Amino acid sequence: MNPSTRAIGSWLAQRAENIAAAMLATMFAAFLLQIAFRYLFGLPIGWTHEISVVLWLWLVLFGAAFVVTEKEEIRFDIIYGAVGPKPRRVMALISAFAVIALYTLSLPAVIDYVTFMKVERTSYLKIRFDWLFSIYVIFAVATIIRYIWIAWQAMRGVAPDEFDPTKASSGV
Repeated sequence: MNPSTRAIGSWLAQRAENIAAAMLATMFAAFLLQIAFRYLFGLPIGWTHEISVVLWLWLVLFGAAFVVTEKEEIRFDIIYGAVGPKPRRVMALISAFAVIALYTLSLPAVIDYVTFMKVERTSYLKIRFDWLFSIYVIFAVATIIRYIWIAWQAMRGVAPDEFDPTKASSGV
């Protein structure tokens, strides 16, 4: 990968982290506002709960699609960590093909459902459910693209990194 492409990718990854952080900060502010209005002023407000739920949904799926790297994904790695590079490549290919196939097969039904939900709106903020659930379509497409890249790398002979428990992180 050339340096300019790597720089653009790095910049986009940082902006994705910024967006995720902004969603988390907004969710936290709404949570604090909800507590203040309910317990200090005795005026419960519902929109703060709704915005927190919507932002949580978007934060999880947006983060999984654009922020969490492949190394940070949760996996059962007892066998994966015990084998060499070639079996890891085979496992990566099998996993990638399974994910690509399942997400690609489900995508038309997902899109159909999301577009159907345009008839419903949330209770307080009146957000159309198709807009709210559209993050899942974005997540599914991003996941398909990510696993196509993983499969391509494995077919080219690049084995996934060996698991190093001393460098394990929470993914955040």
